[in-house]
Amino acid sequence: MKFRSLLFFISVVFVGLVFFSSCGPSGQTDSNQTDTKKVLRQSIPVFSADSAFSYVKKQIDFGPRVPGSKAWTTCASWFESELKVWADTIIIQNFQARAFNKEVLKGRNIVAVFNPKAKKRLMLSSHWDSRPFADHDPLPENHRKAVPGANDGASGVGVLMEIARILSKESPDIGVDIVLFDLEDYGPPQDLQRNSDSEDFWGLGSQYWSRNPHIENYRAFYGILLDMVGVPEPRFLQEGFSLYYAPHIVKKVWTMASNLGYSQYFPQEQGGYITDDHYYVNKIAGIPTINIIHLEKGNNSFFKHWHTINDNLDSVDPKSLDIVGTVLLNLIYSE
Repeated sequence: MKFRSLLFFISVVFVGLVFFSSCGPSGQTDSNQTDTKKVLRQSIPVFSADSAFSYVKKQIDFGPRVPGSKAWTTCASWFESELKVWADTIIIQNFQARAFNKEVLKGRNIVAVFNPKAKKRLMLSSHWDSRPFADHDPLPENHRKAVPGANDGASGVGVLMEIARILSKESPDIGVDIVLFDLEDYGPPQDLQRNSDSEDFWGLGSQYWSRNPHIENYRAFYGILLDMVGVPEPRFLQEGFSLYYAPHIVKKVWTMASNLGYSQYFPQEQGGYITDDHYYVNKIAGIPTINIIHLEKGNNSFFKHWHTINDNLDSVDPKSLDIVGTVLLNLIYSE
């Protein structure tokens, strides 16, 4: 994914003023916050950080999941075999998309459906592919090497795999659709991005799904995208497009995080605009969707090893997976 220029600045300032005024002074929640926190933690399934981390490690063990590679093929097969055990229905979307270099790529979106008869549905997503270009690596000779993709991709998927396992044991009242997007990170290398801002070469799998959902006329009452959620001491700012398209969902999620004692990780602070999978789900599919994504302090940049060959398991902290997974479980089972 990449930062987007501030084309929406004026309208988002208005949305942001409305949003933050609704939160009360300093974004504080109401006086029963402590009681809510106790009730939530007593009634919600427990998220296993160790299990989620094991799913992250499994992806890394395959190698970089660059589309078309052996690692990509074997990892997709593993996803399918695991999710078939847990989900009510598995849907595989095989598709083709044209990359920045005009190459036609084969992609594979993987959808796991839980409680399919429920009309009220929540969509959770992350991308499972690895970037083929370590174009932000400090060593130029690594710029055309593949990124391991531990935090950028595998961390979000690891959280969703653990949630899928839990959903299989305790069905929620709502329907949940877990979508693993492919071809998210096949955008042009940094040295070829001069004139590509107007071209949608990122998020190819989410663009396809948004135009061709796994079920005809599919609707979810909202969606949540996870990206780079495993970094130690995460800082999940309120991403710009999330506030623009779905401020009410941002408020819902950040309030839940605060109720659970995670306000230091989910600060009431706006971040930059990120062209990520949620952008296309909002723009094309019209499903209000937010992005839970880590942004570094000060400059809204990504984590240190983003798009480098060092985005390995050292980039992932099980505690961070636990924070995000716990917030999601409380949302799911509180609806």
